[in-house]
Amino acid sequence: MTGEILVLEDLHTYYGKSHVLQGVSFGVGRGEFVALVGRNGVGKSTILKTVMGVTPPRAGRVLLEGREITGRPPHEVSRAGIAWVPEDRRVLPHLTVLENLQISLHGAGVGRHEGQERLQDAFALFPQLRERQHQKGRTLSGGEQQMLALARALVVRPKIMLVDEPTQGLMPKLVAALVQVLCEIHSRGVTVVLVEQMVTVALELARRIYVIDHGVVRLSTTPDGIRQDPGLMQALLGVS
Repeated sequence: MTGEILVLEDLHTYYGKSHVLQGVSFGVGRGEFVALVGRNGVGKSTILKTVMGVTPPRAGRVLLEGREITGRPPHEVSRAGIAWVPEDRRVLPHLTVLENLQISLHGAGVGRHEGQERLQDAFALFPQLRERQHQKGRTLSGGEQQMLALARALVVRPKIMLVDEPTQGLMPKLVAALVQVLCEIHSRGVTVVLVEQMVTVALELARRIYVIDHGVVRLSTTPDGIRQDPGLMQALLGVS
């Protein structure tokens, strides 16, 4: 890890009159795997959306490699090097697996030859997608759609991947497979910021944990720091 690649400074984000992020500040080191944990509705997903420009903040700054990207539209944030895997996956239902991936490549300005190499790399990591590359997105299972959402982000070769609730609705076997995929993505040098309601998954993957509560960062700690504090698990995470 060499310095902070992503910095959030005193972010205040609203949905209408609802003040969701109330001064969120933290940094993510280059090559880190960071998890944002906390109860439902405390602002974790909103942090990712604010970084991506989906819900621009009313105050505060987002810095990528020292350059401000606050409030830029999502396509500009993506081209700057941040990929977002949203909670609802947003697979294009009437396009095939291959077409979903090709659209990501086109949006990133990747040429045909380079694009083919990246597709083959994605299919090597997700062999099930290779088998289903000509199937429409709507015909995929929930687990397959999650794989496609991750592959779609991976092919643009991001500096940072923002991953929102990837295990939601998945069976334990698929959760285990997803953990391995995220480990592999991180091993390739991609910085990962994970929002995950399944605390055991967050503790297994991340090296640093930010506990979010009522729109602010309550604590920066390590997985061991959380495991060794049952009171914290219950008070801020709602688990025991």
